[in-house]
Amino acid sequence: MFEINGSTKLTGIIGMPIEHSVSPQMHNTAFDKLNLNYCYVPIPVKPEDLEKALEGIRMLGFVGVNVTIPHKEAVIPHLDEVTKLARLTGAVNVVLNQEGRLVGYNTDGPGFIDSLKEDAGFDVTGKKVVVLGAGGAAKAVTIMLAQDKVKTMVISDIDYERSEKLCEYINSHFSLAPYACPVKSKELYKSIEECDLLVNATPVGMYPKDKECPIDNSVIFKPETIVYDLVYNPLETKLLKLAKTKGVKPISGIGMLVRQGAVAFSLFTEEEAPVDIMKEAALKALK
Repeated sequence: MFEINGSTKLTGIIGMPIEHSVSPQMHNTAFDKLNLNYCYVPIPVKPEDLEKALEGIRMLGFVGVNVTIPHKEAVIPHLDEVTKLARLTGAVNVVLNQEGRLVGYNTDGPGFIDSLKEDAGFDVTGKKVVVLGAGGAAKAVTIMLAQDKVKTMVISDIDYERSEKLCEYINSHFSLAPYACPVKSKELYKSIEECDLLVNATPVGMYPKDKECPIDNSVIFKPETIVYDLVYNPLETKLLKLAKTKGVKPISGIGMLVRQGAVAFSLFTEEEAPVDIMKEAALKALK
């Protein structure tokens, strides 16, 4: 393990609560593996203290920080620059300190696409996709899917109006016309039956509500369908267990967690991230 000294470069994660984050284990293990003199620390920050915390990051010379709930949207007005993707997503999960200028990035969407390619060997271009959820995670995912030119997209949220608004937003920025479906409707299940990729971007199935599933057992899949659950705790959700029983490929959200972290790692260090090492560290931390 490296020793912290006067030359150690500081990184970390800000949020509230922060105790559950596995990012410190992922990043510090990766720094150690590559013999990089960096340190990654969890920093609890209350909403009312966000502006002061960012000024502290600037003044203390942090290389950068990850940003998590509840600051991903609130952080934007306090930054000097925001990338086009982060602006489009409306959320920032990485802030780089570039010689005193704070620049916001979003690595969630790219991490999702990288995970699909690496964990499932799946290219979304020209595919039919159904996304469950219309919140922040769904927005990051749907923007990347639209950008990578999926053929069709269906969005279904318990708040139908929110589904419609996300569809309108995607349609206004891309040459794609997603459509909204009510949850657990015949129309939704017909779309799932015909889709190539089903994504759960809701918290349904996340611990401690791990006995819940966003769809019921009556669902029918094509044999080649990929079922991707952004939830990673538990690693095998009720939805992924259902996918297994239906004979289709289940993918856990741990892949997106690790790969968005890997993109952040490369932004911090300008080095290629040791993805396998980071995944092993994340799994160990979750256990």
